[in-house]
Amino acid sequence: MSPAPAALRRADLLDGFTIPTDLEATRPPETRGIRRDRVRLMTTGPEGIGHHVFSDLPVLLTTGDLVVVNDSATLPAAVMVDRSLVIHFSTRLPGGLHVVEPRRPSGAASLPYEGIGPGRLSLPGGAVLELLAPYPHGAGEPHRLWVARTELPGPTTEYLTTWGRPIRYRHTDGPYKIEAYQTIFARIPGSAEMPSAGRPFTEHLVTELTLSGVAIATLTLHTGVSSLEAGEDPYPEWFEIPEPTAALVNHTSSSGGRVIAVGTTVVRALETTADSRGVSHPGRSWTDLVIGPHHEPGVVDGLVTGWHEPESTHLDLLEAFAGRSALANSYRAALECGYLWHEFGDSHLILPR
Repeated sequence: MSPAPAALRRADLLDGFTIPTDLEATRPPETRGIRRDRVRLMTTGPEGIGHHVFSDLPVLLTTGDLVVVNDSATLPAAVMVDRSLVIHFSTRLPGGLHVVEPRRPSGAASLPYEGIGPGRLSLPGGAVLELLAPYPHGAGEPHRLWVARTELPGPTTEYLTTWGRPIRYRHTDGPYKIEAYQTIFARIPGSAEMPSAGRPFTEHLVTELTLSGVAIATLTLHTGVSSLEAGEDPYPEWFEIPEPTAALVNHTSSSGGRVIAVGTTVVRALETTADSRGVSHPGRSWTDLVIGPHHEPGVVDGLVTGWHEPESTHLDLLEAFAGRSALANSYRAALECGYLWHEFGDSHLILPR
């Protein structure tokens, strides 16, 4: 008998739950009168489940721990072609190519665009985009991602800054400026969507962590679009781990501290360059690493993350950290206690078992 599809296995994990509409974070916490670092934070660890606010992080971590964050900045990656088509710029490829996702506008958000094929499209500002082939090669129907060649009047970042807008999904209640989709660590433009696990951090909180003896290190991973997450594994994403970050990771591990990744993007990057001895190495490349119960992390000890949809591939990664039973219990508790989902929602700290 063939194994159950990944989406069904994930649904079994949490009894096939659905996210109630009142638990969808429809707008940034600042617009609800809540500071970024005052969103709720659940902890899952050896002592069970705990309930906190994000600004409690300095007392939840200990002296000698290391927090690793993603410093990729979010691009306004959605470009309107006409009333029936919007292009999401997902990932930049070598040779001047891009991975893009055609979408169909639907009210304030968009839906998958089916039936599109290879060909040239005129974009605003005199730009041209040519859809070449489905991505990845050999992808089945429907073709949601495409490899595209672009003819832009200038660099991609400048073009998107002029003509693009942040990618927005149906759960949000209105358009927000690109600043709402940036973390305080954002430094290197390149992500199609915000590395949202880092959003609750503030300058004040970083200062408090540093004063409590917790170190902060950065790496870069440019995230692609997440709208395709319906059981598919994540697609390759570009990352760079600088030498100082790899050195801090190794020093923390050898000194008995814990390496806490902020977001699944950080986990993917660190685990991609780690060797079989659990030693972190600097480097830049593309990662297609899929982490789950079959590939447990060897460098990262804990994880700060958001709350993910039942069909999301991220749940496999979370299970590798928390274990199946503890993860299921935490998600049930999040539903029962009214934690908020999505990029403007609440957070989850998973500590070593």
